[in-house]
Amino acid sequence: MTPSAHTSEQAMAPVAAAPCAPLPASFLAPQALSQAVLKSKYLQPGELTAGDVFDRVAKAIASIEAPDQQAHFEAVFRLHLAAGAIGAGRIMASAGTGMAVTLANCFVQPVGDCLGGRDEGGYPGIHDALAQAAETLRRGGGVGYDFSRIRPQGARINGTGLNASGPCRFIDAFDKSCLALQSMGARRGAQMAVLRCDHPDVLAFIAAKQTPGRWSSFNVSVGITDAFMQAVEHDQMWDLVHRVSPRDLRPPAGLAASLATGPYVRGDGLWVYKTLPARTLWSAISHAAHHSAEPGLLFLDTIDRDNNLRAIETIEATNPCGEQPLPSYGGCVLGPIVLPRFVRNAFGQGGAAAFDTRAFAQAVRWQVRALDNVLDITAWPLPQQASEARAKRRIGIGFTGLGDTLVMLGLRYDQPQGRKMARTIAQTMRDHAYTASVALAKERGTYPLFDADVCLAPGTFASRLSPALRASVRKHGLRNSHLLSIAPTGSVSLAFADNTSTGIEPVFDWSYTRHFHAADGHRHRFEAQDHAWRIYQSLGSSALRLPSAFVTALQIRPEHHIAMVAAVQPFVDGAISKTLNLSAHTSADDIGALFMQAWREGLKGLTIFRPNRVHKAVLQPPIQPSRSSGD
Repeated sequence: MTPSAHTSEQAMAPVAAAPCAPLPASFLAPQALSQAVLKSKYLQPGELTAGDVFDRVAKAIASIEAPDQQAHFEAVFRLHLAAGAIGAGRIMASAGTGMAVTLANCFVQPVGDCLGGRDEGGYPGIHDALAQAAETLRRGGGVGYDFSRIRPQGARINGTGLNASGPCRFIDAFDKSCLALQSMGARRGAQMAVLRCDHPDVLAFIAAKQTPGRWSSFNVSVGITDAFMQAVEHDQMWDLVHRVSPRDLRPPAGLAASLATGPYVRGDGLWVYKTLPARTLWSAISHAAHHSAEPGLLFLDTIDRDNNLRAIETIEATNPCGEQPLPSYGGCVLGPIVLPRFVRNAFGQGGAAAFDTRAFAQAVRWQVRALDNVLDITAWPLPQQASEARAKRRIGIGFTGLGDTLVMLGLRYDQPQGRKMARTIAQTMRDHAYTASVALAKERGTYPLFDADVCLAPGTFASRLSPALRASVRKHGLRNSHLLSIAPTGSVSLAFADNTSTGIEPVFDWSYTRHFHAADGHRHRFEAQDHAWRIYQSLGSSALRLPSAFVTALQIRPEHHIAMVAAVQPFVDGAISKTLNLSAHTSADDIGALFMQAWREGLKGLTIFRPNRVHKAVLQPPIQPSRSSGD
């Protein structure tokens, strides 16, 4: 069945049948690491198995259905979870517990250019933003921020005679607040700091995490514009600007004359603090990423062009792992689907290996309803977040286990056939998610801000849907403004999917050592095995000579990692969390070239990881099976 097979009006009717039945219970013994993660992160008092978690979550998700339908939908959602369409970590840990925590993993919160109250643009001052962030982190959410509105170091502060300290000093305060919450027993907080590529303090921001221990609760990314990338390509000069003037209007000391024309007001009303070659800034980004694996990049114009709501909202940051670009106070509930559950005849045992597109499509449709329900049962940390969620009803259906799925189908992750299969899976997910959201809009109503002309404007994600589906969107609307997001899914893949490869990533290795910090504070060492490899071994195959589809992350050329994301991104209206694992021998210039490739191929962002003396590999392979001659 092709991904476009369900675009008729009949296919857009509400789904009435139960989801696909789960596969027969696995004959593989549970892995110790998976059991430890399940126990530490997801089992609640009285629960002993993953099935107990499914019972609790299904009951919670069904609780907003009509009273006479709740028992039916509870049974449907229970089958849905067992079949591989699960919730993200917050949902699986907390739904149905009665705890006042959020079921959303992703948030973005605004930070204004003042200490208290609101700045000229209506953004909350730093003290208020810090308090709001603390509440969101305390309730279990991860938060991203764009700190670019904060005036740079040395800028004028009206009426005080003082110089501004700049955004980096305030990021220190957000980091300390998060660490203080952890010391009081709160869940480990995750934050994302973004600064635009034209902010006068961007060089200090880029260098900050080269200091060991600084901003330890933060990932950091530079917000990159097309104009900057074009300036890099053409070796042009680049202005660092802000709306607030410098206190000292003399040329900055120590800068070469060619780099310092002195602060002045540009034609657009912004103050130019400094002008430098774009490639100088690009080199600083590449070398910092080479040294400390940060910053990552967010391609802001690519994100904006694709946004179904670009006419009515501005996106300047993402959640901490980068899979969900969000506006101010935006939040999103996530739900990955375990792709290996839909592989039939893995490794050609019993027939030709195939991906069950029909069953997967049905799971996607049910996932839309499940996550739409989650929006109404979650506790939102802030009233602004609740209002934003109600107005747009963002959800993030994704997948996990792509790497293992391709291995089980006999397809290499780094070859065109593997990317073609990934594209088919992603297109199926897109088409059936939007189909189901149309059906849900007919049943429950559209999201309040739905406007067909806005959503389907030329260039938006929705404008690339099939003609039949676009016509249905225009006629009936959508229940959810955004529907798709591919997250890292680390712990849920361990706990509920037998250590399948995570998200869009290839397999790290087939057998490796992993250290795990349990809830009791102890650090445990586990020997973990990849799910696809365990299946292969269970079939009586030799583990010492693997077929060519068994290719690991570090055996894949970096450009092929990027090509995989480029194949899938056109079918994901959110974003894709992707860390490009590089060898220790990768140079800073190589990293710059890879960042440039990512922008040219339409990625919305990219992060790299290169082991070094400061950042060592988390996972360590204890064995190395020999490769087949096909590799």
